[in-house]
Amino acid sequence: MITDVVIVGAGPNGLMLACELSLAGVRPIVLERLPEPSREPKANGLLGQVVRMLDHRGLHERLSGDKEPPQPNSGYFMFGALGLDLSLLEDSPVYALPVPQRRIVQVLRERAIELGVEIRQGHDVVGLSQDDEVSIDVASPSGTYRLRTRYLIGADGAHSSTRKLSGIGFPGVTYDRMTVRSAHATVPADWLDPATGALDIPGHGPVLPFLPHRTEHGGFSYAPMPGHPPLLSTTEWDQPETEDSMTLEELRASIRRVLGVEVPLGPPDGEGPHVLRRLSGGNTRIAERFRDGRVFLIGDAAHVYSATGGGPGLNLGLQDAVNLGWKLAATLRGGAPSGLLDSYETERRSAAHRMVLNAQAQSALIAPGDDVTGLRAVFAELLGDAATVQRLAGLVAGADVRYDMGEPEAHPLVGRFVPDLELHTPTGPVRLAELTRAARPLLLDLTEGAALAETLALPQDGLEIVTALPQTSGPTALLIRPDSYVAWASISPQPSPKELEGLQAALQRWFGVHSRNMPR
Repeated sequence: MITDVVIVGAGPNGLMLACELSLAGVRPIVLERLPEPSREPKANGLLGQVVRMLDHRGLHERLSGDKEPPQPNSGYFMFGALGLDLSLLEDSPVYALPVPQRRIVQVLRERAIELGVEIRQGHDVVGLSQDDEVSIDVASPSGTYRLRTRYLIGADGAHSSTRKLSGIGFPGVTYDRMTVRSAHATVPADWLDPATGALDIPGHGPVLPFLPHRTEHGGFSYAPMPGHPPLLSTTEWDQPETEDSMTLEELRASIRRVLGVEVPLGPPDGEGPHVLRRLSGGNTRIAERFRDGRVFLIGDAAHVYSATGGGPGLNLGLQDAVNLGWKLAATLRGGAPSGLLDSYETERRSAAHRMVLNAQAQSALIAPGDDVTGLRAVFAELLGDAATVQRLAGLVAGADVRYDMGEPEAHPLVGRFVPDLELHTPTGPVRLAELTRAARPLLLDLTEGAALAETLALPQDGLEIVTALPQTSGPTALLIRPDSYVAWASISPQPSPKELEGLQAALQRWFGVHSRNMPR
């Protein structure tokens, strides 16, 4: 028996891809090496464009417990431990969702099972070969077996066996100067500022929550996650190597070196598992290719980066999954335009390079040394300019990603994640994000009389057409891909023949759809 898709890895990225494929009618099998979902503390939340993307799939409410749509951070943020004043911006692109990674996995796993996905825990891929399909050997609790699949997706992390078995190189740089120590711990209650949430350290001053703090001797951060003991971390350079187990006393000594004062730490309260770890060095790497025949890589299997701040890797990996899902499903259903699957690597490699640029820039700004201090002083002056803050906020959030949609003189929205418009449809008011939950191509017609779709006589099989009342400003028509990126846009009350030709080209390029009222 040949299955359509096998996904290796039941972490957030693999499960997100499984959900995306299932929404499009493809039921993948997910193989996970671990016998049960990991309880190891990892990421503490989601940052950037991915928060809006999850809202477009109806998952934000499940993760946040709040029925309200995500709201951007319009106050204070950081870039390289320097303050970003987001209040300078008319439209902040920085969104944050504080939720532990194991909760993210739990929600995505529940959603995948709702959609009919089969998840096999304790199944490890140990062999791989390709011909017209992909054959994989899988070690399971009951023995080794073979699966054949039309496509195999490696979502199995930085040490991806899928990548290694496919012979895909992972070039990049290993940094061995940096040591990061982290632990859940308690701090004196009277040091906490109830107004700002800051940790006010005697002899040093306040440290704002969740934001990296740099000194001449290293970095320090304090993250009071709701419902969990605070997570405290330090970053130092050129530390002596040790094989001793990490302890709270080691973190206390590190904080003393970084801040120059004592911070008494107590053991964490509540049920674990709790963080107590030391990480030495780091890697910034991007796979030589994200596709090898019928094998694809997403998330950390395709790219890793070393950084102490900025947009987390989940922002990148989850959007890999959403980008690939609809393209792979369209290919499996048949009729997908030529080159559609190839666009996955083109688009997501560019996004990976942007994230690496973000990480490298921030790492440079938090490094020790008088020369870095001088650089930071100049940089801090630049951060008084709203245009500079806008550019860096977009970089941190991943909101500056703009895909090439094939129109050199396209509307500024084309290639970007669609804004969350408030629409007045014949059935009542609705947010645009609520219209994208089914992950289908969407043509939004806001023209006078809603005549655009009727003029084109578009087939509605596979393309959802929504009409709404015209708005006082902004676009009058949008073609939106299933990943919520704009493929075509117009601001004309009635699109011109040239604009209609552009729409037809976008329909053909991305969905293989052709209007009956336009020549082929």
